Amino acid sequence: MIQNLWAVFAELIRTPFQHMELIWGIVPLYLGLLLSEMTSSKASYRTAIQTGFSFLWAGAQWIYPYDKFHGITDVKLNSMSPINLAVTSLVLVFGLMALVSGLMKRFPRYGRFLGYTRFSNYFMIAIFPMQSPIQAYQLSWTWDRLAAIGLFAVPIWLALHYGLMPMRNQK
Repeated sequence: MIQNLWAVFAELIRTPFQHMELIWGIVPLYLGLLLSEMTSSKASYRTAIQTGFSFLWAGAQWIYPYDKFHGITDVKLNSMSPINLAVTSLVLVFGLMALVSGLMKRFPRYGRFLGYTRFSNYFMIAIFPMQSPIQAYQLSWTWDRLAAIGLFAVPIWLALHYGLMPMRNQK
């Protein structure tokens, strides 16, 4: 099971680099991740606002094609696959929570992760080849891909945090 999810995760990371037209979209996400890792490792309300805006913008972008073809009063969310709709909804909820947390300067219980930009950067990189029809749509959503993203979130987060710590502490 873990080997299968590792292969799925590797495919998610590898796919944007196999298509020249996608490199222009994925490289800024990696640079954003690297630059955010060079700053303070503490969660802040400013970064929560950044995360919230990024997630709300991404969710709106993912819903836009359905609105574009069906009109604002008749968005055909039924035409979205259930997993695509679930991920889009989750991103919109996290985005709203992060934005409100940043503006109110108060995180919900167990919601401090919303103040870390690496949180949003990781998910934007991982879902890039599947979610946005404008950017990629190279891979379709599957429950295995969603499980791989969730399973590897914490190990990747820890590897980035501790792996880049020597660079972050340089003055």
